[in-house]
Amino acid sequence: MNTYIYELEMKVRDYECDLQGIVNNANYQHYLEHTRHEFLTSVGLSFAALHEQGVDPVVARISMAFKTPLRSGDEFVSKLYMKKEGIKYVFYQDIYRKRDGRIAVKSTVETVCVVDGRLSDSPLFDNVFAPYLR
Repeated sequence: MNTYIYELEMKVRDYECDLQGIVNNANYQHYLEHTRHEFLTSVGLSFAALHEQGVDPVVARISMAFKTPLRSGDEFVSKLYMKKEGIKYVFYQDIYRKRDGRIAVKSTVETVCVVDGRLSDSPLFDNVFAPYLR
């Protein structure tokens, strides 16, 4: 059983859907990224402030498995938990349709930090994420 550390509710907008009336696959990446950014904000981190300090978290790899399509107007919950593997912070992110709890997407997002222009471990992230890491 996954123990999520953060949840964010959202709603599908009309323009995010394709001709089949379902959310276009690329929009799920937006949902996942928005969730990670809001999680960072919730723990007191700002992307702009991090960049000014020379710390740039970047996505290295994403894997997504599409399970149940979301449609215009669907409300959903984007959930995440995370682990650290070497210098990578791995976010396990799942999106659930609210009306029936069905999983829409299962994803794994591997991120790394570029510190002062070099791929590096981030003591700042290690400290801030310590309570959340498995």
